[in-house]
Amino acid sequence: MNHQSWHSATEIQGIFDRIAPVYDQLNNALSFGQHRVWKLMAVKWSEPKPGDRGLDVCCGSGDLTQLLARKVGKTGKVVGLDFATKQLAIARQRSLRESPLLSIDWVEGDALNLPFEDNTFNCVTMGYGLRNVTDIPRCLEELYRVLKVGSKVAILDFHRPSQPLMRHFQQWYLQTLVVPTAENFGLTKEYAYINPSLERFPSGTQQVKLAYETGFTHTVHYPIAMGMMGVLVATK
Repeated sequence: MNHQSWHSATEIQGIFDRIAPVYDQLNNALSFGQHRVWKLMAVKWSEPKPGDRGLDVCCGSGDLTQLLARKVGKTGKVVGLDFATKQLAIARQRSLRESPLLSIDWVEGDALNLPFEDNTFNCVTMGYGLRNVTDIPRCLEELYRVLKVGSKVAILDFHRPSQPLMRHFQQWYLQTLVVPTAENFGLTKEYAYINPSLERFPSGTQQVKLAYETGFTHTVHYPIAMGMMGVLVATK
């Protein structure tokens, strides 16, 4: 199976830079506010503890990063990493405005070449990033490498439901709600990538297989939102 994305890394980077100013409003509208609940679930499954060092990869506007930082507390530290400069700037500004006391470092970097030493982090999260990397196995290898032994990564993303009815609903949702909403924000082209990227994205079962092939010792994929979303949880 070819896990290469249909977009180049530069194209994806450009897309997220253009989306950056309205990313939060768009996510909220498209998920009816539920994306925050799904992110909380991902954070919980990564099992952060007070004092931990955490990492949020492809952090976007920093929602997950802040949630993770709240869990590790003042004695811990979280890094929010993204390759889209404008997204990272917005994440930093939001964090200073909303949660100035949280211990967060914002780092510009590549999910396929994480700028950290081996065995650095106690917990790792990734929200809506795995589907967009150009090499999924390579990304999983990097997540595995920077995790400490016994620690977990939780990866939240879109998922194709196995039930035909829900698959049809998801198609309707993407075509009838996502596209018009994106049009209202002037981002039709930018959000047109979701459906093709989803078609190429490994199913939950395939994600579990890839994680085991990477070397993770225990892996499970949790379907959520009636199977339209999923969280892959893998332990090193």
